[in-house]
Amino acid sequence: MTPLRCIAVDDEPLALGLVCAFIEKTPFLTLVGRYSSAVEALQGLQNNDVDLLFLDIQMPDLTGIELARVLDKSGTQGPRIVFTTAFNHFALEGFRVDALDYLLKPFNYEEFLRAATKGQTYFDLVKKAEQSNPAQPITPQILPADPREDYLFLKVEYQLVRVAYDDILYIEGLKDYVKVHLKNEPKPLLSLTSLKNLEEKLPAQRFMRVHRSYIVNLEKIGAISRNSIQIGENTIPVSDQYKEVFSDYVSRWT
Repeated sequence: MTPLRCIAVDDEPLALGLVCAFIEKTPFLTLVGRYSSAVEALQGLQNNDVDLLFLDIQMPDLTGIELARVLDKSGTQGPRIVFTTAFNHFALEGFRVDALDYLLKPFNYEEFLRAATKGQTYFDLVKKAEQSNPAQPITPQILPADPREDYLFLKVEYQLVRVAYDDILYIEGLKDYVKVHLKNEPKPLLSLTSLKNLEEKLPAQRFMRVHRSYIVNLEKIGAISRNSIQIGENTIPVSDQYKEVFSDYVSRWT
């Protein structure tokens, strides 16, 4: 694979030098720029094709979070961001701008390499998805699964988690988040994406939207009543908006 093109941004010279040294030490990364401010980095990004951006948060004039928001609104596929900061209270903001990872200073090379490897994995998956379906747009939150596979990759807490279709019981939408309820797992996976976005990625022959807040795995349905579905001990409502489509599905088996 071609090395990932990276830039580093930090207003602290020692911290900037360390990140640049780590990048140059990593075989699958190539350093193409280093900047001491987010404003300089924004200008540099206009002239460079960049895959990974190692970005400090607390900087004068323009913070790392603000730069990430600018890039997100640019309308083009920008670099994936790894935040480097001394303040862990920025983690939620980093998640909201879809950061790939979050390195808390001071961090060592092992921690840096772990974040860089996530970047390599992400771009490997993107390339694979594009080869299997070139017309399918890639979104940062969810990578579309190869139609021949039985899983998808879901963005969960700064990493891509492989989720097998067979493990999914149902999915619950919570405004900007989804909860993916899995068999044999007491807690659901929480991902920053919309239910509509996830619905478009799942195979329609196995999953169905039955409510504005729920998608169910059709193979996991244990019982059906007039206005609800039973999956294990959980009762999922079927709303009027989706009742006709679901009834058509049920009628094929009755």
